[in-house]
Amino acid sequence: MKESEKASYWIGVVSALHVQQGVSGGFAQMCHGKSAPLRKMKPGDWLVYYSPRTEIKGGEPLQAFTAIGKVKDEHVYEYAMSETFVPYRRDIEYMPCEEARIRELLDQLSFTRGKPNWGYVFRTGHFEISQADFCIIAEAMNVAVL
Repeated sequence: MKESEKASYWIGVVSALHVQQGVSGGFAQMCHGKSAPLRKMKPGDWLVYYSPRTEIKGGEPLQAFTAIGKVKDEHVYEYAMSETFVPYRRDIEYMPCEEARIRELLDQLSFTRGKPNWGYVFRTGHFEISQADFCIIAEAMNVAVL
């Protein structure tokens, strides 16, 4: 990343089980395999996963930040998971971290503070956050990133 380029900070909304698969494989995949969210990110950007549930269907409620990593390069690529499902992925360098429940952070994050319907923003599946919010989340996950 050039010095003049500033990193951006993103949240991806994915079930914890799918996050674990991405972390073990070193990739990001979100929004049902669409390429658009992955293409918005650039090398050097940071991605934090928020997992509302343990599994996409029928899992237990979790409401936690579950992984954090840095976008490795510019490549967004297709990956055939089955004959009928070929989602897009992007390589991420994940950091060792701890889960952080969002409940303890609601009053600290600008995108949830004072909002009774704080979960609404997560319905988009992928959105940009401020560096300050990113640092609060990273600290809660016990990750020193900046």
